[in-house]
Amino acid sequence: MSASTTDVDPQVRERLLQAWHGEIVAGRVYDVIAERMPDREAEILRRMADAEGGHRRRLEARMTELGIPIPPADSVHLSPWLRLQARIAPVDRLLAAREAAEDEEVDDLYKRSTGDPVTDELLRGIRKDERAHSRAVNEMRSGMGDGVAAAEPHAPPHPAQVRLDKIMGREKWHRTGGGWISGAIYGANDGLAAVFGIVAGVSGATGGSSFVLTAGVSAAVASALSMATGAFLAERSEGEVAAANVERERQEIAEHPEEEQEELSLFYQLKGIDEATANSMAEQLARQPDAMLRALSVEEFGVTAEHGNPGQAAVAAGISTGLGAIVPVIPFIFTTGTVAIVTAAVISLVAHFLVGAAKSLVTLRSWWSAGLEMTLAGVIVGGATYLVGLALPT
Repeated sequence: MSASTTDVDPQVRERLLQAWHGEIVAGRVYDVIAERMPDREAEILRRMADAEGGHRRRLEARMTELGIPIPPADSVHLSPWLRLQARIAPVDRLLAAREAAEDEEVDDLYKRSTGDPVTDELLRGIRKDERAHSRAVNEMRSGMGDGVAAAEPHAPPHPAQVRLDKIMGREKWHRTGGGWISGAIYGANDGLAAVFGIVAGVSGATGGSSFVLTAGVSAAVASALSMATGAFLAERSEGEVAAANVERERQEIAEHPEEEQEELSLFYQLKGIDEATANSMAEQLARQPDAMLRALSVEEFGVTAEHGNPGQAAVAAGISTGLGAIVPVIPFIFTTGTVAIVTAAVISLVAHFLVGAAKSLVTLRSWWSAGLEMTLAGVIVGGATYLVGLALPT
C-alpha cells in the first residue's frame, strides 16, 4: 500500500533521493573508467556498474511504495569536469578516489538510521554491497602494475595465479620505466612559476625597466629548452628500459622455453580461457619465438609495438613550458615601470589559477581549491622574489 507523499518523513525522502542519485553517478563513473581498462578489469567495473543499477531499482521500488516521485534518470548528469577527469586522470588515482567515495557514501548515507525500519533494512543491504565494491576497487588498485589483472572480489586465488606468481617471483629483473610526467599542464606550470619569480625579482631590482624583458625572455627560452631536453631524455630512457626488458625476455625464452610457455598459458587462463585452449595457444606461439616474445612482453610488463616518441615529448614539453613562461613577460613587451609590474602580476596570478585548476584534471582535487593553491604559491613566489630584488643593489 502506497503512502501519501505528505506522510513520508522528510529525512526518509531525502536519504532515498540522495542514495538514488549516488547510485546513478557511481554507475556512470564506473562505465567511463571501464572504457580505459583492459578487458578483465573493464568487465569487473561494468559488473559493478550493473550492481549500482540494481541498487537504484531497489531504491526506486521503495520510493514508489512511499509515494515519492522518482526523477527522470537523465536528469542526473556527470559534471563535465568529473567526466573529463575520468577520461584523463591516471586510472589508479581514479580508482582510489572511487574507493574513498564508496567508503564515505557507506558511512554518511547508509549507516545512519532514517527512523523507517523498512528503509533502514534496504539501506543496510545496499551498504554491504557498497563495502564489497570498495574492497573490489582496492584489490583492483593493488593488482595494477603487477602485469596481472586483479582477481574477482572475494574469490579464492585462481590456481593459475598461484603458479604464475611463483614464476614471476623468480624474474626479478622487470622494470617499469621512469615516473617523470611530461604533460603539457606540468610544463606550463613549471615555466609560469619559474619565470614569474624571475620577472618579479628583476622588476623589484630595476623598477620594471627594460631589463625585465631581456631577463624574462631569456628565462622563458631557457626553461622551454630545459624541459624539452628533459622530456626527450626521459622518453628515450623509458624506451631503452623497454628494449632491455624485451631483450631479457628473449633470453628467458631461450634459456627456459618450457617455463615461459607455461607462463604464457597461465596468463591466458587468467583471462578466462580454459586450460586446454590456453595450453594450445601457448604451444602454437612457442613455435614462433618472435610471436611468443611479443605476447609475453605485453602480458608481463605492458610493452607493445607502440613506444613513446622522444621527439614528440620534447616538442610538447618545450612548447607548453614556453607558453607558460612567456605570460609574465608579455606586459614588458609593450610598457615598463609600475604599470608593467602590476599588469604582469595580475595576468600571472590569473594564469596560476587556471593552470592549478587544469592540474586538478590529473590530481582529482576540486578545481577551485587547486587553482587557489596555485595562486597562493604564485603570490608567495612573486612577493618573495620582488622583495629580494628590492634588497639587491642594481
